[in-house]
Parts: sequence; structure tokens; C-alpha cells
Amino acid sequence: MTQNDNGLRYFGAASAYSWHGSANSIAFDPVAIKATLLDVNTPCYVVRDQYGRIGVTREGYFQSASAAPSGIEGLTVLAPMPVYQLGDPFFRAFHQVQYAYATGAMANGIASEALVIAMGQAGFLGSFGAAGLMPDRVEQAIQSIQQALPGGPYAFNLIHSPQEEDIERAAVDLYLRHNVATVEASAFMDLTPNVVYYRVAGLGVAPEGYITVRNKIIAKISRREVAEKFLKPAPPRLLNQLVSAGLITQQQASLAEHVPMADDITVEADSGGHTDNQSLVCLFPSITLLRDEIQSQSAYQTRIGAAGGIGTPTAALAAFMMGASYVVTGSVNQSCLEAGVSPHTKALLAQAAVPDVAMAPAADMFEMGVQVQVLKKGTFFPMRAQKLYSVYRAYDSIEAIPAAERQQLESQIFQRNLDDVWADTAAFFQKRDPSQLEKANRDPKRKMALVFRWYLGLSSRWSNTGVPDRTYDYQIWCGPAMGSFNDWVRGSYLEPPENRRAVEVAQHIMLGAAYLYRLHQAGLGGVMMPAFYRQYIPTPFA
Repeated sequence: MTQNDNGLRYFGAASAYSWHGSANSIAFDPVAIKATLLDVNTPCYVVRDQYGRIGVTREGYFQSASAAPSGIEGLTVLAPMPVYQLGDPFFRAFHQVQYAYATGAMANGIASEALVIAMGQAGFLGSFGAAGLMPDRVEQAIQSIQQALPGGPYAFNLIHSPQEEDIERAAVDLYLRHNVATVEASAFMDLTPNVVYYRVAGLGVAPEGYITVRNKIIAKISRREVAEKFLKPAPPRLLNQLVSAGLITQQQASLAEHVPMADDITVEADSGGHTDNQSLVCLFPSITLLRDEIQSQSAYQTRIGAAGGIGTPTAALAAFMMGASYVVTGSVNQSCLEAGVSPHTKALLAQAAVPDVAMAPAADMFEMGVQVQVLKKGTFFPMRAQKLYSVYRAYDSIEAIPAAERQQLESQIFQRNLDDVWADTAAFFQKRDPSQLEKANRDPKRKMALVFRWYLGLSSRWSNTGVPDRTYDYQIWCGPAMGSFNDWVRGSYLEPPENRRAVEVAQHIMLGAAYLYRLHQAGLGGVMMPAFYRQYIPTPFA
């Protein structure tokens, strides 16, 4: 083992190579060494001079020491690792992006037009958060994004809406009418006629005879049984149903038998919003094994990406090293300038630590007991939402709630009389989905669920718009990646939320991952580096 003042240590065997080049190009100073390692687009040679000092250089070449001794040993070579090489080149080509990195579709427009446009203009894929928005608002976003990115890249969210099937169908109709070529399908527990309709309606045959797929699907999943449905073709039952309804042709139904439902599967681990709190290092290998089993028996080709917990270069590199074709970020983008949330919410997110998250009932799947992961620091929402679900489980109608319990709900949570809340709820669904009112009139418990969902739904909008007298009711979707990101950027220019731009966050995560990969290469070559080199600190780009 040798070491010198810059902290580099070499544990490898005696070198069989000598390095040839200008000795003046060798960096021995720690700052200069780190700058050389950060130039990820060029090779890096680790050498040891005649005085035993270990340094690095971008120049020169290795040659057999026995054939051409130079007096400077060549210890190891770190290959170039340009940022765009991380991930799957087919993902980049398929989606016409420069980087294997996407921003996920945070609902209610949190993943805003501004966010999607900024990412697309910089060569990243951004997905608009259409979930929870009325069709006219989504249509407005489509027009805005398509005007700014006429050739892409962009995607729109298609969220599974088991309680509001008409809303799910309306989104599909919008996407088909406006030629939205990529959707991010999320929260699906099973395939629905709507998501199959979107996929199959875009199938055709090229003049050369091969199948063309106009409508791309990125399926975000956290369960193996759901992944299997998207890794395989649509089931005949749903195809026949769509043919009978005149939505697809018999030819398209036949073509669908040879096309998997998704082009990409995003394995979503411990994320903000809808999540099963899975461990990425356990779930990701399971899904890739499933994909490989299915592909070994067919010609289907589906890429696997990683999401949930991706908030630092270390996390991104870990995903790529597991074989992820791409990575997806969510929570960290919510604290960026382009996100559709209030400054107060961004400030809360910028202060979050890894444990500052909790699970709470989801508005869209409240009756089913589905939960979402939210920020718990600075808000009472998780506790209040759980209280509503407990009351829902305990009673069959609003009228059955004891007077004292009801008074507490009205004063502490709703801050309104429940009868007034129902009046507003009925007016809302009269425009959004009148069938919900018909169900509520037949079922008192259903009516109670809609009233409670009034609070759950508005709490996220209060957070987005910054309603000042409702700050303690803000529902802020957030995963532990937010705290990890804050730990990483603490002390850097990205610590204040007013400096966080989604594109720069993405660029630093990817550049940091490439830089850390070089350190991994160095370790495999016997060169160990102390903490100073292992820290990628984001600095403003020139």
C-alpha cells in the first residue's frame, strides 16, 4: 500500500504498466485531482511517480513497463463516463431524449407545464401531473406543452380512477384527440378498458409489414402481479369489448396480441403519493426477473426503470448499477421553482428530513383504504385524514355520527358545517361526474365518503395555491428522497428552494452519478479515496 498527502491509497498488485506523457499534466493536489475526476467525458489515468506520489492525469497512455519503462507507473485507467451514457440508449432513442432521466407526474398539476417544458427543452422527459384535474384544465396543459414542445419530448399522466371511471375515460379521449403520444400510467391495480383503448388505438401496420405503435405507455408499478399485466399483451376479453364498442378495429385487436401493454415499466419503491413503501433493492430485481422470464418466451421488449427514493447521485447510480434503463424523480422536483405548489410548501419541503413522512388516506381511493405518503412536518394533515377514515369505518352515514364527534370534525378539520360541505360537494360532482351523486343518494355511506373526500381533495389544492389560513391542513405528497436530497445539497447553492430549478437538479444528479461511478472504477482498480473525493457538491453551472 502507498499513500501521499492527497489521501489517495493504492492497494493493488505491483503495476505491470508504465505511463507515458508530460509529467506536468499530472495532478497531485486534491482540488486538482477532483477536478480531473469530474471531467467525466475524458479518460483519467491514475499514476505513481518515482517519489511514490499518486496522482491523476487526462493525458498520456499506458504501455508495458517491461517494453518501455518511463519511471512513472500506470496504476489504473478510468474510462470516460459521459452523463448521457448512463442508462439504456434505447430509452433515449425511443423517447427522443438526451438523458435516461424523467420527472414523474405529480398530481393536480404539481408537475406543471413549466416543469415539463423546461425538462423537455433540456433533453429530459417530463410528465404532466394530470391526475385530479378537470378535463378542460388538462386540455389547456396539452395545448401549452405541445406549442412549446411540438416534437416532444413530454408525457401525460393517466391515473387509474376506480371510483370515477368517466374521468379516466375522458383523459384517454383527450390524449387520443390531441395526439398525446406518451402517457405515464399510474396507480393501476389491473388493466382497464380505458388504458387498453389508448394503447391499441395507436396500433397499425407500416408499408414494410411491421407493427407500428403510436401510443407509448410508461407503466408505474409497485407490485409484481400488476407488472405482469403490463409486460404482456392486452387480454382478449378487453380487446373484444373494445371491438364490440366500435372503439378499435378487428385488425388492431389482432395486432395487440403481439404487442406488450407497456414500452417501459417504472418500478416505484418508497415514493411520495401512492406507494406500497417497497424497498427498491428488493422490488427491482424481482420485476426484472419477471420481465426476463416473459421475454424469454416471446419477442416482447420492455425496459425497466427505477423510481422512489431517487433524490441524490448515489441513489441514481445505485439504480443504474442494478440495471435500471432510466431513473424517475418525484418528491425533489416538488421543491423546485417550476413545481405547481406554493412558496410555503416549497419551504416546508426544503426543511424536510428523511423521517419526516407519514402515510395517510388517499382522496381518490378513500373507500378502499388506499394510502399515500405525505410530509408530516409542519402540517396536521396526516393525523386529521386518518381521523376521517376512522370515523368512516365506524359509522354508516353522516347522521349516525354522534353529535360530539361531528362537532369536533366540523370545528377542527372541516371548519364548516357538514351540510354546507355536502352542498359544495354536490355542486362539484354535478359538473365533474354526476353519477357520483346518484350513488350517494342511494347509499348514505357513499355520501359520507364524498364529504370526507372534500377535505382530502382540497387539502392538496390549499397546498398548491397557498391558502394562508389552511397551512396546517396542507397535504404535501412526499417520500424520504426529499430528506435525502436536502442532506446532500445542504451548504450548497441548491439549499435555498428559490435556487432549485428542476433541470439543474437533474443535471447535478446525473453528473454526480457519473462522477461517483468513476470512483467505483477507481476502487475496482485498487485505488481508494477518502471522503473529500466521495462528496459530489453541486455548484452552479457556467
